[in-house]
Amino acid sequence: MWSVLTCTLCLLVASQLGPRAVRASAAELEPEVKTEVVFRPETCTQKSKRGDLVNVHYDGFLEENGSQFYCSRSDKTGHPQWFVLGIGQVIKGLDIGMMDMCPGEKRKITVPPALAFGEKGKHPVPPNATVVFEVEVYSVSRGPRSMEAFGEMDNDSDKSLSKAEVKEYLKLSYEKGGKPRDDAFYEKIMADIFHKSDQDKDGVISAKEYNIYKHDEL
Repeated sequence: MWSVLTCTLCLLVASQLGPRAVRASAAELEPEVKTEVVFRPETCTQKSKRGDLVNVHYDGFLEENGSQFYCSRSDKTGHPQWFVLGIGQVIKGLDIGMMDMCPGEKRKITVPPALAFGEKGKHPVPPNATVVFEVEVYSVSRGPRSMEAFGEMDNDSDKSLSKAEVKEYLKLSYEKGGKPRDDAFYEKIMADIFHKSDQDKDGVISAKEYNIYKHDEL
C-alpha cells in the first residue's frame, strides 16, 4: 500500500513540475567547461569563433595532482600550434573553451573527462581525468572553413579546391591583415588542411569534404 501511495505522489509531483524539471535535471548532469580569463588585451580586433584559424600555445595539466602532460613549447619544433577552431582538431573541451578569445588573450580552461579524454584516457592522461589547459592565443584569422570562404577560394567555380587556390587564399588573408609570411608558412598550413580534409587523397577538396558543418549547401 505504501509503495503504491508513494508512486502516486511521485506521478502527481511530476505532473505539476512538467517536462521542464526533467530537462533541468538532465542539464545539471551535463559536464561543463570552466574558463578563467588570465589576461585580455585592451584592444581586441577579432574574437575567435568556429571555423577560424588560430595560432596557439597551450600547456596541459592533470587537475588531480597538477602534473603536466603536454607542452606545445617543447613539442616538435616548439612553434605555436595551428588549428581550425570548433571542428574537432583538438579535444572538444578546448574547442568550447577557446571561443571568443582575442589575439594576445590568455585563459585557464578546465575540462571534464567527457569533453577531454573520456573513460579510456590517452597516455599519459589516465581514464576519467579532469584536465586543465593554460592557453595563449597569438593570432585569429578567418579560416578556410566557412562556406563563404569556400566560394572565395573556388576561383574556377568547379565546386572543389586545389592546393593553389587554398594557398592563394591564405596569402591574401594574411597580407590583407598586414601580416605577410614567407612561402614555407603558407605551405605548412595548406598541407595540414589537405591532410585533414582531402579524405580520398585525390589532391583536391570537394564541396562534400569541405562541408564539415553538414548544414550549409553549396
